[in-house]
Amino acid sequence: MDASIPYLGEGFSLFTAVVWALAVILFRKSGETVHPLALNTFKNLLAFVLFIPTIWFFGETLFRPVPAHIYILLLLSGVIGVGIGDSLFFKSLNLLGAGLTAIVDCLYSPFIIGLSIIWLRESLTFVQIIGALLIVSAILIGTGITKSEGISRKNLVLGIFYGVLALASMAVGIVMIKPLLAHSPLLWVIEIRLFGGLIALGIILLFHPKRRKIISSVFATHSWSCTISGSFLGAYVAMFVWLAGMKYTQASIASALNQTSTIFIFIFAALFLKEPINLKRTIGIILAFIGSFLVLFG
Repeated sequence: MDASIPYLGEGFSLFTAVVWALAVILFRKSGETVHPLALNTFKNLLAFVLFIPTIWFFGETLFRPVPAHIYILLLLSGVIGVGIGDSLFFKSLNLLGAGLTAIVDCLYSPFIIGLSIIWLRESLTFVQIIGALLIVSAILIGTGITKSEGISRKNLVLGIFYGVLALASMAVGIVMIKPLLAHSPLLWVIEIRLFGGLIALGIILLFHPKRRKIISSVFATHSWSCTISGSFLGAYVAMFVWLAGMKYTQASIASALNQTSTIFIFIFAALFLKEPINLKRTIGIILAFIGSFLVLFG
């Protein structure tokens, strides 16, 4: 690919935001009939299979001559971030809907920075603290719903709870392998993490008392198109174009454009899922978006 094409990386990064937003909408529709564990397993399995020829195409390999503890760390990262984190995200998405999930999703950056301070000795600026507070304020304002919106107080609380746990798990899964990313092929890292997530999901399903009902929800669904297309877009295409964006532009620029997925999810949820747009949600999404930028660039 010609890296001299103007704004190539920026284009990939913005496309990533759009693709991920569409995937979230499709996951929301699929989640109406497919259990979160089953949806996460299908998503990861599809991506794992698709990344095998992708890795081969780019001249990489699945098995690198690295110490065993590197594989263990990557697998554990996949267990926490992909196996547990993504399942909790789907559960939260089912309870809150895409619009409110987009607001809660902005906690991801503060979690990343907070864990980086604890584990990697990175520092936090005053501006980043303000950004984190804005995101928390956005959640409190944006999730102040009324009964007419069709979400019970119980589902709201549980949805936020699962969402926070999901983002915390995803952040832990990434920060714990951050030192490895500088000298490891990203496609290889992705594939090993996916395998770790599949191992975790396999063990959970093996001992789950309702495993047959959970697994059958994938095959019994009438939303196959949403399940397949959402998994393809969210777990494969979005990941691929995200890496391309990081490759062909500055990481700070790519991150800023990636964060616009929050806006796209909010808009798509209203257009395709007919989720309500009101003043509280609008203020919440604006505050969350501004807060995310302050956290990223403060």
